[in-house]
Amino acid sequence: MSKVCLYISDALASYGFPDGHPFGTDRQRAFWLETERQGLSRKVAQCEGGVATRSELERFHTPRYLDRVRMLSDTGLGFIDSGDTPAFAGVYEAAAAVVGAALAGLARIMANEARGCARTFQPIGGLHHARPDAAAGFCVFNDIGVVIETLRAQHRVKRIAYIDIDVHHGDGVFYPYQDDPELIIADIHEDGRYLYPGSGGADETGVGKAKGTKLNVPLRPGAGDKEFFAAWEKAEALLTAYEPEFFLFQCGADSLAGDPLAHLNYSKAAHAHAARRLCLLAERTAGGRIMGFGGGGYNRKNLAEAWNAVLAEFIAMSA
Repeated sequence: MSKVCLYISDALASYGFPDGHPFGTDRQRAFWLETERQGLSRKVAQCEGGVATRSELERFHTPRYLDRVRMLSDTGLGFIDSGDTPAFAGVYEAAAAVVGAALAGLARIMANEARGCARTFQPIGGLHHARPDAAAGFCVFNDIGVVIETLRAQHRVKRIAYIDIDVHHGDGVFYPYQDDPELIIADIHEDGRYLYPGSGGADETGVGKAKGTKLNVPLRPGAGDKEFFAAWEKAEALLTAYEPEFFLFQCGADSLAGDPLAHLNYSKAAHAHAARRLCLLAERTAGGRIMGFGGGGYNRKNLAEAWNAVLAEFIAMSA
C-alpha cells in the first residue's frame, strides 16, 4: 500500500466558482491529468473524504457564520465576502467536502495503519484566507484551521507547524493563532504592499508568549527561486528550533512565474525543495506526519507542475 494518500474526487472538484472565476472547477482535472502523465497516479493511494459535519466545522468557525453560508448556499445568490467569493447553489456542501477530505486524511495519518499513510496531499484544499467568522479570497471554510483544532482536541497534538508558500499571506491561519506559542508558522509570500491581503510583514512574529514562533518573509514582486531558497533557510531554522509534532504544508502554485493574479517568479523547483526538506524534518520530529494542501494557483499548467512536484517528493521520501 502506498504511504501517500491523494484526496481527489468529484465532490472536491465541485469546490470552484462559476462564470470564468479564477478559482474554477477545472483545477483538480488540470492537476490530475499531469499526475497521470507522470505516472504518479500509480504510486499513491487514491482516497475520497466525506463532508464535514456542522460540529466539525464549528471547531474553527462560528455558528453565525455557518448559518450565513448555509443561507447563501440555498439561494445561490450574492457574495459570501466583500466581492471575491461568490455564492452558488451548493457552496456549503462543496466547501464542507474540502474540510471533510482534510479530516479524512488526518484520520488516516493518526490511525497510522502499519505506517500505511504518513503523508497526504489535498490538491483542492488549503483555504487559508477563511476566518472563523467570514469568507475571504475564494476561501469559504478554513480546512487547515479545522485540522489544527481537531489535532488538539482529539489527538492531543499541541506543537504543530504550518508552512505556507502560497503567493498570498495565509492571514486566515496566522491571525487566529498569532498569540498561540505552539502553532509554529513560516509564511513566505509576495509583499503585502503589492498584493492581497496586504498583511504578513516581517515584523509580525507572534504576540505575547507566541513572540518568535511566527515567521513572515515578504518578497518583492519579481522574486524567483534564488530569493525563495534564501527565505527557506530562515523557515527551516525556525522549524528545526521548535521540533513540531505535525506538519501542515500549504503549497499554493500562484507563486510560480506567469500566474495571472500575482508577481513572483518561482519555478516548480521551489515547491519540490520545500516538500523534500519538510519530509526530512517531519521524519525527525513528527514520525513523518505531514499533510500537503494545494492552495492557490490560477495558471493551470503551473498548478499541475508545482503540485505534482510536491506529490513526487512525498512519494520519493516515502520509499
